[in-house]
Amino acid sequence: MSNERQDLYPGYDVLAKRDTPSWNEQTREVIDARLALDPEGHSFFTDAEWATLKALVDRIVPQPASRTAPIPVAAMVDEKMRGPGDGFRIASLPPMGEAWRRGLAALAAEAEERHGRRFHEIGTAEQDAIVRDAKEGRGKEAAWAGLPPKEFFSHRVVPDVVKSYYAHPTAWNEIGWGGPASPRGYVRMDFNRRDPWEAAEAKPGQEEKARRENRRVGR
Repeated sequence: MSNERQDLYPGYDVLAKRDTPSWNEQTREVIDARLALDPEGHSFFTDAEWATLKALVDRIVPQPASRTAPIPVAAMVDEKMRGPGDGFRIASLPPMGEAWRRGLAALAAEAEERHGRRFHEIGTAEQDAIVRDAKEGRGKEAAWAGLPPKEFFSHRVVPDVVKSYYAHPTAWNEIGWGGPASPRGYVRMDFNRRDPWEAAEAKPGQEEKARRENRRVGR
């Protein structure tokens, strides 16, 4: 199956707003740091954990092959592990970093047991089967060693991975979001209304009109 997606907001680049009243200095600093993140940078996870994490991320949020600069989701997850965390913890799971380490080790053990290879070395169909079983609570008990796989995926993997993906400007372009509304904010809050600094969605047959409007966003 192709990972290519329809461009619903042609011509739109949220970064065109960088030096406009839409964003303040604090917003620019945060976004600049995300854009500067090394896609292969990791200091929390070991090299073996990192290989498993990258393969897992590719199955949770596969990105278009044509994307020249993929969103560094794995690096963003690694960075989160070095931060303060969520401020709360699901009672059935260990602390954030420990949960991730144990979960990645379990996925690696599952792959070794089923296929005799590491998780990142097996095919995507085999990876998907392991992930599907784990998220539905059917992980091998010995591999997971007391870590509930269903809770690990629902409360740790999916939130951490998906939130990282949609915290990046490339994803904002994909969904037509204008980024943090600081300090300008949004005015037209009703359905099917948008402010002039928001992206225009390309309706069928109106792609060029949307492209022209989106190229003006941020000016």
